[in-house]
Parts: sequence; C-alpha cells; structure tokens
Amino acid sequence: MGPIHFETRVPLKEIMRHNPTTTGMESNVAQAAAKMCKDEVGSCIVLHNNIPLGIITEQDLNCKVVANDLMPSSVYVSEVMSTPLITINVDETVGDAAHMMIENKVRRLPVVDDDEVVGIVTVRDLLNISNEMNEIMSELVFINREADLQMGLCDGCGKMSDDLKNVDGAMLCSGCRMEERLI
Repeated sequence: MGPIHFETRVPLKEIMRHNPTTTGMESNVAQAAAKMCKDEVGSCIVLHNNIPLGIITEQDLNCKVVANDLMPSSVYVSEVMSTPLITINVDETVGDAAHMMIENKVRRLPVVDDDEVVGIVTVRDLLNISNEMNEIMSELVFINREADLQMGLCDGCGKMSDDLKNVDGAMLCSGCRMEERLI
C-alpha cells in the first residue's frame, strides 16, 4: 500500500454557494429583507450595473434600521449597506478565505470572477468543511493506528502522508525522503 497524500488547499469554488442573493442600489431595505427571507439567507449583496458595491446583513437591518425606528420601505439599501465590499477571487482557496475573514473581521465573502459575483462563502461554510475534514482525519488516524504507521503532514511538502519518518528532526514522506537522499 502506497502513501496517502491528502491535499490541504481546497479550492474555494468547491465549497462556495453559487447564485448568492443580490439586490440593486435602488432597492429599499424591505425589498432586500424580503429577498433574504425568501432565500433563507442572512445577507444580500448590493449591485450597481452588476458590480458588487456593498452588502446588507441581518446585523445592518437590526442596528441601522430597526434600532433607529426607521421604516424599512423608506430606507434605501445604499444608505445602510456595509461598504467597501470585501470580496475574494474564485481561484483562491478555503484557507485564503479564512485568513481574509479574520484579517477584515467579516463573516461573509462574496466570491467574484472578473468583478462579477459568482458565489458567496460564509464562516458557517468554513466550519462545515472543517468538521468534515476533522472526521476524515480521525478515521485515517484510526485506520493507520491499526497498521502501526505514522501519519500526518509532511514537514517537507505539507501533504498528508501515512508513511512519515523522522529525518534529522523533520517528519518526511517517502517523496521528500527521496529528495533528501538526492541532495
């Protein structure tokens, strides 16, 4: 049985939600909230000529409209949306999205391809994939304990392997051990 290599850089397009809820700048808060309810989501991306300019979230509705006792049908989304909009390119990874969310203190990232919104990724999406990865890792560790093999991330290439061996204090997979011998 050869080594197991597990890719740790999951493409964002694999977990993003396609066709996110959007509204135009001319929409009022009541219209945006109705779209969010219909789609069962917590945000609505605000577009102007199909270019994403902002996002309106449940928190924006609560803190900027309800808390100020404003009439949702008389407030435009452009008045209460969060802007500037922080987006991520469709070609980035899940790890890139997580770092961007932490750095910018946001819970939602519209995913763009040439400035066109193609999806959205949320903290919940990242947590879901994290839970799935943890389950897979637990199963792999259990399987490999039975076979008495060392498993983990290779210190050389960063890939998951089930045949790690200590070489000068670094845990290396067979491929990286071969490279070490050639050097």
